[in-house]
Amino acid sequence: MTGGSSTRGRIDKRQAILGAATAVFAREGYAQAGVDVIAAEAGVAKPTVYNHFGDKESLFRAAVAAEADRVLAEHLAVVDRLQDHGADLRTMLEEVGHHMLVCHCDERSRALRRLLAAELSRFPDLINIVRGRAADRVTEALADKLARLSVAGRLCRLDPARAAEQFIALLTGPAEARSRLGTRQVPDEELRAVTRDAVTTFLRAFAPGRPGGE
Repeated sequence: MTGGSSTRGRIDKRQAILGAATAVFAREGYAQAGVDVIAAEAGVAKPTVYNHFGDKESLFRAAVAAEADRVLAEHLAVVDRLQDHGADLRTMLEEVGHHMLVCHCDERSRALRRLLAAELSRFPDLINIVRGRAADRVTEALADKLARLSVAGRLCRLDPARAAEQFIALLTGPAEARSRLGTRQVPDEELRAVTRDAVTTFLRAFAPGRPGGE
């Protein structure tokens, strides 16, 4: 086996272990999840798991970090659609907001939030992992887009970071309530209704001519 193939194989095994670990931890919780079960689902030997991650605790943190990275990538791809290209602002905000909610409410994201809620007392640093790798960076990316729209005159003068936080809260607050804290799959028509209401409220505050966040 060449060096490149060996490296590729190691990366593939690592990804398989992380994927299996995420599924098992979400399904069984940290305490009940067995490394042998994770290894079996990943299709690797149990010692291979330890060779890659050292111990179960390190594997758990790595799995959470990997899921946070996945969430970040999905949300950044959606936020990037918020461009000043002459499209109707309400339509553009509703499209971006709806896709953000779809990402927020998919089964893997809901499983991650349930896992965080269950294990936060045991691993209080998890919140920093998720915020630092995903939530804060999504807010920063959205703030940058809103700032550009404000400079272009599509939105009023605003505090971009505050406006981004408020837009996300208008979306995710009602969605979390409707999902009963992640235990119910919210139908798409409900997500679209939440999005329309969020955009209406947001534009009442930040449409051109409004006082905005300052």
